[in-house]
Amino acid sequence: MRLVFMGTPEFATESLDCLNASKHEVVAVVTAPDKPRGRGRKITPSAVKETALKLSVPVLQPTNLKSNSFINQLKDCGPDLIVVVAFRILPEVVFGMPRFGSINLHASLLPKYRGAAPINWALINGETKTGMTTFLLNQRVDTGDLLLQREIDISFDDNFGSLHDKLMTAGADLLLETINGLEDGRLKPGIQSPNGITPAPKLTTLTGLIAWQKSAGELYNLVRGLSPYPGAYSYFNAKKIIILRAAAVENSADEEPGTVIESSPTRGITIACGQDALTIKELKPQGKKSMGSAEYVRGYHVKVGDKFGD
Repeated sequence: MRLVFMGTPEFATESLDCLNASKHEVVAVVTAPDKPRGRGRKITPSAVKETALKLSVPVLQPTNLKSNSFINQLKDCGPDLIVVVAFRILPEVVFGMPRFGSINLHASLLPKYRGAAPINWALINGETKTGMTTFLLNQRVDTGDLLLQREIDISFDDNFGSLHDKLMTAGADLLLETINGLEDGRLKPGIQSPNGITPAPKLTTLTGLIAWQKSAGELYNLVRGLSPYPGAYSYFNAKKIIILRAAAVENSADEEPGTVIESSPTRGITIACGQDALTIKELKPQGKKSMGSAEYVRGYHVKVGDKFGD
């Protein structure tokens, strides 16, 4: 098949590599325009563009997906199928163009976790399983007919970074299997169930704010669901503290949530929650590099009875 691949972040790069190495022909890659990034605001290409250039695949970077110039460029590519992995919402004039339509790879077992941040929300909600789904694009986000799904176990110590990488690898294999099945006619789409629909909305700044009144288990899931980026956070002495690794521990005492109940230069910090307590293993103080919480105790003189909170 002649494929046009659309994607932007690192998550899409393994799928692009996989398809380029297959019997199919990736005739073009569509990705976001280069943007200023980092402290120096240096103009930087997307991860997908960098991969496409290494593979010598032509790159298109439209600002308007409905523009006549972009539509004509797509038509000139003559795609049999458009493949989407972590890209923008496509207009019908685009996703309806190829003879096999357009397919999307989504990091959940649809209809669970429809939306922009399925990996994060599966962890935040304490799921023990998730997976990858391929489906046909239509006019409503993440609602198209299902093609294939693959279930993936979530380990108790998985965080966003580790689960992202598991799903990235599984997704590339599933995508190739889907394309092969469409080409030879073995794969028949199925309607998504109306049951079990859950949202996975875009993360906001408030998503990561730690409410110490919640249970330690809930906060542990929040920490791992946002680690290593963008990070669950709290405040200490009016300075933002990003918590990167933690553990829920039993605590039968009745301290106010957010209160430091252990501060050790060797064992680090433990903070009371609405139920039980959270031991901080790794954190990142505002404007500083990440460090173990024991190192933080030594450098910032945290004491039992101190308070974390907004």
